[in-house]
Amino acid sequence: MLQAQAIDLFYGASHALRGVSIAAHKGKITCLLGRNGVGKTSLLRALMGLAKTRAGQVRWEDADISHLAPEERARRGIAFVPQGRDIFPLLTVEENLEIGFAPLPRRERSIPEEIFSLFPVLQSMLRRRGGDLSGGQQQQLAIARALVTRPRLLLFDEPTEGIQPSIIEDIERVIRTLAQRGDMAILLVEPYYEFARALADDIAVMDRGEIVLAGAKAALPEQDVRRFLTI
Repeated sequence: MLQAQAIDLFYGASHALRGVSIAAHKGKITCLLGRNGVGKTSLLRALMGLAKTRAGQVRWEDADISHLAPEERARRGIAFVPQGRDIFPLLTVEENLEIGFAPLPRRERSIPEEIFSLFPVLQSMLRRRGGDLSGGQQQQLAIARALVTRPRLLLFDEPTEGIQPSIIEDIERVIRTLAQRGDMAILLVEPYYEFARALADDIAVMDRGEIVLAGAKAALPEQDVRRFLTI
């Protein structure tokens, strides 16, 4: 299980995260909702070690990882699919996938066959450059690259952003499949309630750098959640 407790994060004088606590459990999907600019991406970056926190603790699998660098967190089984995908446009699809080898011991440096059962289109594009793929295909590649690391915690930052509906359906299917395996915790940042509602076991809602609602999806009235999503 992931447990973040009382996380504070500053950007200069700006207080981006205010005492944020959140949990994610293996075999379950936790969706983090909120308007743009409320701190959702900052929280994922803090969990991955990409943003330095000023207070609080991040625990993963009963260990305090608060002071570990991002690469050390990756070696402990945490993977991050960032907003905007961040694939390498001049590298081939295969080379992008091999970037995922970095945190793995040498004996595990291979692309799992599961990648191509989840994303069949990538197998036929291994020699194509990442920059030549459509936005939806690049998102699939970014998720696949994260899965190459064999994560036990997967952090998604708005995986449906700018993606055509047919690919969104594929991504939803993949995320649900990964959760159903039971060996992975998934924390998903998503601005749209409908997508989160279809996938989530648990929901947390952020506003102005704080968690203002949290609990099992069935326990949170839809109107209470939507109140923090409308402009």
